[in-house]
Amino acid sequence: MVVSRYPSRMHRPLRIAFVTSQFPVGADPQRGRPLLQTAVALAAVADVRVVVPVAAYAGLPLLRPRGYLAHAASAVEGLGVEAQWVSYPAVPLVGRPFNGRLAAQAIAPLLDAIAPDVVLAYWVYPDGAAAVDWAGRRGVPVVVGSRGSDLRVPDRVTAWLSRRALQRADHVLTVSADLGRIAATRYGIPQARISVVPNGCDTRVFHPQDRAAARAGLGLPPAGAMVLYVGRLVAEKGLRELVDAVGMLKDRGEPVSLVLVGEGPLEAELRARIATQGLQAQASFAGRQAPAAVARWMAAADLLALPSYSEGHPNVLVEALACGRPAVSCPVGGVPEVVDADSGELVPPRDAAALADGLSRVLRRTWDPAALAARHGRSWAEVATETLAACEAARRARQPAAMDGVGGTH
Repeated sequence: MVVSRYPSRMHRPLRIAFVTSQFPVGADPQRGRPLLQTAVALAAVADVRVVVPVAAYAGLPLLRPRGYLAHAASAVEGLGVEAQWVSYPAVPLVGRPFNGRLAAQAIAPLLDAIAPDVVLAYWVYPDGAAAVDWAGRRGVPVVVGSRGSDLRVPDRVTAWLSRRALQRADHVLTVSADLGRIAATRYGIPQARISVVPNGCDTRVFHPQDRAAARAGLGLPPAGAMVLYVGRLVAEKGLRELVDAVGMLKDRGEPVSLVLVGEGPLEAELRARIATQGLQAQASFAGRQAPAAVARWMAAADLLALPSYSEGHPNVLVEALACGRPAVSCPVGGVPEVVDADSGELVPPRDAAALADGLSRVLRRTWDPAALAARHGRSWAEVATETLAACEAARRARQPAAMDGVGGTH
């Protein structure tokens, strides 16, 4: 792929290499939507080229990850931003210490061709580590962004590799104040090098709609309480507890329907759990959905449930509130920065009984959709402005003399 170059670094937008694996791929075009929206909005004020390093696992079952569905590095058209996908070999667990270096080798030719002023990498390890490795060898400033679980890593090896990447970065972005505190206290990053940039929301897609019309459009019964989950089908999202809570409500004479939107490795287990509790008539799987379809499901639902064990700044909560729907979640990560008593309920994680009680309370309460929607009016353009400011600050700090006339005409 030939990448056009500017004749001069003077009087032109900042050229940003946007590196992340959390981005749409051919087999999963909905993957990493918040980062896609960040990249598209940033491209309106900067020269953005996206590089997507994707781990390639062998076909044998024992050599594939169990915690998520791995997909090949394949292009997605019509994203609204220039992007290139590249794969690197990977082995689950034992290969983790090498993933950063392997990813760096894979992205190096693409970054060399882009010749960026700044590298902006999301997902601390291995993506951020790979970006830091390339940028360090070429004297290019680098900004590393965290999304949540990449700062709450369970093993010491990944934690050490993540610390090394963060401490070598010129600036660190987090999507919540909670993650900012973790970056400072757990990873030793000076507060002056941390910026909190929460997610935005596309209110052209996510906004209040009539519930009856949405249910009719989806072929759903007009009456009856409906609980919605949107996201990856993985244990860390508290989905076992969510199914159990729905079962408890049924036993208490408070039946609700449950719709799970998304895909993931836990689906087979969840189907079995639903069958064991006799919830087949109440629980259904809608699969992966595009944003407009997700908004329609949110309009049809009475509430959104996200009983996660760990979170960053979950965009699905912001989108649900923008649709005028309350939420039941857990006080983990940046969730309390989005949901409070005026927009839903926070219950302890890993507690199905508490979750059932929280769902019941929210379903019994009358909510004002317009008031909920007014709580979060943050746009992706604001996200782009704040992200660009961090990139420009990183470049100024590294090369103050070279900044004259660069990135100042947005």
